[in-house]
Amino acid sequence: MAIRVTQNMMNSTMMRNYYNSMGQLDRYNEQLSSGKKISLPSQDPVVAVMGMSYRTQLNKNEQYLRNASQAQTWLDTADTAMNEVGNVLHRLNELLLQSATDTMSPADRQSMESEVIELKNQLGEIANQTVNGRYIFAGTDTTKAPYDKNAGDYTSTNFSEFTVEVGQGIYIPINVNGQEIFNKSINGNNIFKLMDNIIDDLHNGKPTDGHLEEVSQQMDNVLRQRATLGARVNRMELVTDRLESSGLSITKAMSDNEDADMAAVITNLKTQENIHRAALGSGARIIQPTLLDFLR
Repeated sequence: MAIRVTQNMMNSTMMRNYYNSMGQLDRYNEQLSSGKKISLPSQDPVVAVMGMSYRTQLNKNEQYLRNASQAQTWLDTADTAMNEVGNVLHRLNELLLQSATDTMSPADRQSMESEVIELKNQLGEIANQTVNGRYIFAGTDTTKAPYDKNAGDYTSTNFSEFTVEVGQGIYIPINVNGQEIFNKSINGNNIFKLMDNIIDDLHNGKPTDGHLEEVSQQMDNVLRQRATLGARVNRMELVTDRLESSGLSITKAMSDNEDADMAAVITNLKTQENIHRAALGSGARIIQPTLLDFLR
């Protein structure tokens, strides 16, 4: 059965298609100018939702990277400090050996006392090493100096780990246990008490070679703690590399999801432009001429 097609029906269909064509042209033009596939979530909800997910992942990854950078600073500072502790102990060992020689008189040994006092003060400053105003050898009590200058001893008793989150549920300790370095008891003396005993012997003009074994054990202990720190530094470097790689992967995935393919957009825009021109041409032919057209 034939369907009666009126002029109004033809005009309505033509105008509806004309507006749709204009909408396509506008969308391709918007993609070309913005570089994005969509400008409103309603245009493609899937792309919008995935874009939000990628941004959330990227923000978390960037925060983890900042945490890892802070941790690296702590670890590097601790490694430098422990190297300085080793240097202090090496110099102390040299002085002990020197004080035991036959050519050293009691007066000579007394003159060495001031250098050992300075070495102890230097060791106290190392124990109070800070990063951004936080004491790195004070456990989790990072606002209180672990070494008391007035008492001349390491007074902190906090040995808790100070951790940072570098991944979903992944926490890595970034501090060194100061108790194991500055408060390690050998023969009942920590490193500061040992130096006090050496200072007393030098003050009385006595040789101090009897403390060599204790100093050697303290040096070995510092080396063990530094080896543990080195393993932690290596792990943090691996974590940082992984986070940087993840950031690049997430950024690429987000770009593939949201960014428009410029070559494809230009091609589609040119094609749609030709279609629109053809539609305008055909529409002009089907619109019914009026009486005025014949009176011209």
